[in-house]
Amino acid sequence: MRITRYTDYSLRVLIYLASHGEELTTIQQIADSYDISKNHLMKVVHQLNLKGYIESVRGKNGGLRLRLPPEEINIGVLVRETEQDMDLVECMGSANECRITPVCGLKGILAKALQSFLATLDEYTLADLVPEKHHSQLLRLLQIS
Repeated sequence: MRITRYTDYSLRVLIYLASHGEELTTIQQIADSYDISKNHLMKVVHQLNLKGYIESVRGKNGGLRLRLPPEEINIGVLVRETEQDMDLVECMGSANECRITPVCGLKGILAKALQSFLATLDEYTLADLVPEKHHSQLLRLLQIS
């Protein structure tokens, strides 16, 4: 399975905000830190705000910050909410036209693998992605002062 860029950017935004603490930050600062397009991040940030992961403060001194503590943001839940298509192969979707589906074991095997993948992600929170022992190094890499 490959995680989409949308989910990757969602995770990156949350990692950045978790590293930044309570301090407000802008989409531009996040984009600059990761060297990615601000336009790509705008949709991601909007959806994270709608889903309740972050809060957006408007105004001249506004910005973004986490709405929840990192320990309360489950990675498995986030991936399920941001990935639009979890069908690993055609036969897992509603538009299945594969001839051998009735006798093929692939669908069941891949469904079990996907379930294991998501179960593993369910074991982790955002706090696990920004461990205290690497906090200063993460701040340096993200160019957060």
